[in-house]
Parts: sequence; C-alpha cells; structure tokens
Amino acid sequence: MAIPAQTMPEQDPVIRARNMNEVALGYSAEQAKCEASRCLQCPTKPCMRGCPVAIDIPAFLKKAATGDFAGALEIIRKTSLLPAVCGRVCPQEKQCQKFCTMGKLLKDVEKSVAIGRVERFCADFAAANGISPTPAPAARSGKRVAVIGTGPASITCAAECARNGHDVTMFEAFHKCGGVLVYGIPEFRLPKSIVQREIDGLKQLGVKIETNVCIGRTLKIADLLQNGFDAVFIGTGAGLPKFMNIEGENLVGVFSANEYLTRANLMRAYDEGHADTPFWHGKRVAVLGGGNVAMDASRMALRLGAEEVYLIYRRSLAEMPARREEIHHAKEEGVKFLLLQNAKRILGNTEGRVIGLECIRYELGEPDKSGRRSPIAVPGSEFTLDVDTVVVAVGNSSNPLIPATTEGLETNAHGNILVNSETNMTSIPGVFAGGDIVLGAATVILAMGEGRRAAAGINAYLTSGK
Repeated sequence: MAIPAQTMPEQDPVIRARNMNEVALGYSAEQAKCEASRCLQCPTKPCMRGCPVAIDIPAFLKKAATGDFAGALEIIRKTSLLPAVCGRVCPQEKQCQKFCTMGKLLKDVEKSVAIGRVERFCADFAAANGISPTPAPAARSGKRVAVIGTGPASITCAAECARNGHDVTMFEAFHKCGGVLVYGIPEFRLPKSIVQREIDGLKQLGVKIETNVCIGRTLKIADLLQNGFDAVFIGTGAGLPKFMNIEGENLVGVFSANEYLTRANLMRAYDEGHADTPFWHGKRVAVLGGGNVAMDASRMALRLGAEEVYLIYRRSLAEMPARREEIHHAKEEGVKFLLLQNAKRILGNTEGRVIGLECIRYELGEPDKSGRRSPIAVPGSEFTLDVDTVVVAVGNSSNPLIPATTEGLETNAHGNILVNSETNMTSIPGVFAGGDIVLGAATVILAMGEGRRAAAGINAYLTSGK
C-alpha cells in the first residue's frame, strides 16, 4: 500500500489540443513493473468479476511485476484479443478496477491498481519487440462462417471461429476494417496503426476480409446462407445516431457526432494535405451530450481548428457518464463545460446556416429510474450562445439495416436483435449476433465478451447441429 500509483505520462495540453498524436504516452518498463507490483494478489481475485472476458488479472500482473511482459501478454491473450485497444479505451474504473481491493482500501477507485495501463504496456512492449503470438493450428472443420462487421465483437468472434478450424470471411461496409475503433474513436485516443495490427493478426489466422460489401444491400443474410456459409454472425454495432428533435436540426452546420467523427477519423479530414474529405470547419462549436462520444467530438473540434468549443450537458458533472479521464483531458485542452444547460432550438440565418443556439438552464430534481437526478428546466432562463456549428452527441441506436432486410429476425422495441443469452443465436437457426447490435451502445470489452460467447455458440451449432 506504500507503493505510489504511477502517473501516466501525457502530452502537454496546449500542444496536444492542436495535434492528432496520442495524448497518453504510456508507462515506461519501470513504471509498469512498479504499478503491477501494487497488486495484492487477492486469492478471491475480485477484479476478475468486473472483466467481461475474465482475464486472469492477478496472474498477468504478477508476471508484469517481474518484468516478464511477454508472459503477462500470453495470459491476457488467452481470453482477450485486443489488449492494446482495451488498455486504452475501456472504462476500467467501472469494470475490473472498480472491484480492486487496493482501491477499496484507499477508498478511491482512482487509486486502484491501473490494470488497463499495465495491459496496454504489455501489448505495446510485445509489438515494439517483435513478439507476436503464433496462431495455434486447428484441424479444418470444413465449415464456413460469415462475420458481418469488423468491430470488436466481430474481430473476437472471427478469431475464435478461425481457431476452432472454421473457414471465416468477414464483410465490412466501409473501405477500412475496425468498425467503431476506426470511425468512432479518434487517433489521439487510439492510433489506427494499433487497430490495423489486430486486423493483420486475423489474416494470420486465415480469416478473409471483404471490404465495401454492405450486408442488407450488396448481399442479404439469406444470400450468405444459400451460398455456402454454414453460420452467420451479425456484429454491425450501434451506428444509427439519435437527434433531439428540436427546431433547427436540419440547418447547415448541424452534425450527428457519428458523421462528424467518421469524417475526421475514418476519412482523415484533419489531414488536408493528403485527404480530400469535405469538412465543415466551424470556429465556434457546441457539442450536445455528456458521454465519451461527446468528449471525442469536442476534443476533435479543437484539433480541426475551432476557436471555442462548448460542451452542453443538462445534468451536473457528477451525473456525466463520460470517463473521468476523458473529462479531465477535455478540460485541460480548453473545452468549456456548460453544465445544467441544454439546447432548446438551433438558430439559422436566411441562407439556412447555423448562427446560434438557444439554451435553457436546468436544476436537478429527484433521481430517475437509472438513479441519476432528473434535470428540470428553469422557466424563463433561456439564453443564446453564439455558435456556427452544432454536434449532437446524445447517443446511438442499433444499426437497422439488417433487421429491416432479414425476414424472421426478431428485435426488441429499441431495434436490438434478440438472442439466446447462452449461445447468442438469433431467432433464425444458424444466425448469431453480438456486440452493440444486441446490447445497444456499450464498451469495447463488453462487445468482445459477446463475440466470444457467440463463437462458442457457433462452434457448438456447427459441431452438433444444435
């Protein structure tokens, strides 16, 4: 308990707010060993309760504490295929670190063992030193599996199916693979070279990838089943943006966070010297929302040249769902937080372009069903904010294309595909689903857990027919 928690080295806020380089620079080897040595090696392993893929956390930390980073990564990779990704973007403070005994003893989850940061170091160390796991050979099953989408759930499912000896083909609607890891999460949080490294690992397992194929349009689920595939996994995510249905949302200069980030991330709008992606260069940007996507959009706006960026959220900081780390970074970089406020209508000029945002102030009432205190509008508190761009980041719904084009595929009222909780099979025999298309917008590692469970279900189905 006397060993101090290791501080993550970071770029200077003033400098990083105008570049796309990764903000967190990563531990040194000595820092990683020191942080790992803070683990108490609890016999009951409470941290594992919060890990959706059940990584043996004490075991990998024990290896890392001795400097055996390759051995630590080997333990991680038994259940997690994306350690470099999860170590960067997963909310460990709400998962594994939430249950850490060290954090409980020190009465602060921020003082838990930094499991994610050590995991990240182990993955980066292995990559920097040319240490890569050799794919375990598997007897070919003669079965073919189609995996729709190339996000975290799909990557995990494809790898597990390939390891089980099945012939796997992934279908990606975009021109690049990675799903939300490439179109949603900015370069300064997750370098795309890391995602590509994981995609290359899939290819080493024999997985085939077809890009620019939109299942539901180019091909349908029925086409896949009729053309030689024995099972199908749907991992198309939650890519349908939600709007607030307020006046002015159709004005020029209003974007969903999904489009705003896709143009900047996947289509590299920030790299004007090499990319011809059309982009709206707003100077005074308002971002509506309080989640991680809102933080990403706010911080991206600064890097795209905005002079002022306002993050507008109708509750207080205590209720904000974004990671504390992301909130801290956004504030450091200059994003202005307007809390207990919300957009009422977007104002436009005669040319149909955004010129302002009418907002209203709120106060907190009683807790709602989620346990958060309900925001209540304060009558007569309206005010106008001078902005030329509005980014709506109030959430996403499940991608509706495949449910709309697949007869017999059952969904719930929110459009999420319904699956068997043990196998992830849908209402159509041989068709499985997982990740955000089932859960709604969730975390990378939760999606990975869904992918693993679905792969086990697919394997059981292909080997037993059940």
